[in-house]
Amino acid sequence: MKFNIFSNKQFLFFILGTFAISAGGCAKLGPATIKSQRVNYNLAVQKTNDEQLLLNLARLKYRDTPLFMEVSSVASQFILSTTGNASATLQDNVKGLFGLGGSVGLTERPTVTYSPLQGNQFIQRVLTPLPLKNIALLYNSGWSIERIFRLCFQRMNNLTNAPGASGPTPKKAPDVKEFIKVTKYLRELESLDALSLSFEKENDIPKIILSISDEGKKLNAAQNFAKAINLKSGQKNYVITLSTKHNEPNQIRVVTRSLLGILFYLSQAVEVPEQDTREGKVTRTFKTSGEIFDWKEVTGELLRVRSGSSQPENATLMVFYRGTWFYIEDSDLKSKSTFSLLSQIFSLQAKKIKGKVPILTLPIGR
Repeated sequence: MKFNIFSNKQFLFFILGTFAISAGGCAKLGPATIKSQRVNYNLAVQKTNDEQLLLNLARLKYRDTPLFMEVSSVASQFILSTTGNASATLQDNVKGLFGLGGSVGLTERPTVTYSPLQGNQFIQRVLTPLPLKNIALLYNSGWSIERIFRLCFQRMNNLTNAPGASGPTPKKAPDVKEFIKVTKYLRELESLDALSLSFEKENDIPKIILSISDEGKKLNAAQNFAKAINLKSGQKNYVITLSTKHNEPNQIRVVTRSLLGILFYLSQAVEVPEQDTREGKVTRTFKTSGEIFDWKEVTGELLRVRSGSSQPENATLMVFYRGTWFYIEDSDLKSKSTFSLLSQIFSLQAKKIKGKVPILTLPIGR
């Protein structure tokens, strides 16, 4: 009886085939992994960043301490494992029956590194007033002038925009009607393509040039704007400045909010359970008449953060805090726009920080 399992030539083909399978898998692994995982990480980081912002709005409404944890790095290791096997069946009068087999396995081991925002970094990014350059950049990126000014300015000349709301909820109701009117006049000019903003520096003093077209100067919106802010009407250019010097006929002196001030301001849009209000967990604001002030008069057109005891089904963003779900409805486009602008302001302020030191590294994979 003669046994014939593998000839040397067959065995060589088997070994080469196994290596070819492995090499082919490795060659395709990199691009395929990037294609399948990059979007997933992108979505996860974006979603958790937004959730963190929303969580801190809820914290500030309750006068709790905010905390920001930045994702410093995401490192993902992919381990490829391959196996090969061969089998042979020996029978009389048969040259040899044999089979080849193999398998490829892929294991992901991600590691996420977090950095807290604290110390000088916190001061630079969160407590420093927004520079005029960033405000002009936001406008020229396509954001509405009304939305930008209402978030970023707490004063324009003699008009105030709830400066007390740049900190913990004040007890006295603000008067913002005239300020809001001014921003709506500017929005009307903007929608008619009769207005533009540009950033300049003169003797190292930053300023924004607000320009109104010749046709725009004749409109009621332009005249009402100048009158409301105590300026001479019919001007082509108005200068927005942080200077506290005497007001010129075309000068708009402004006070900008810090990022934390904007967060405090928008935290007034957080609706809390009535029981928490009754128990004194949040501050009530009163009018001079003694009536309770509704902060929707200030933030209602910008942002609304709803709350409920059960998890919402129609939310674009939600967080669970103090036993309550806080969320933004997916159909609330105004709130989504304001929240997106807040996220961009946060990112702009981040450019000031260099060399963050991570303190928490989590190996997520098994």
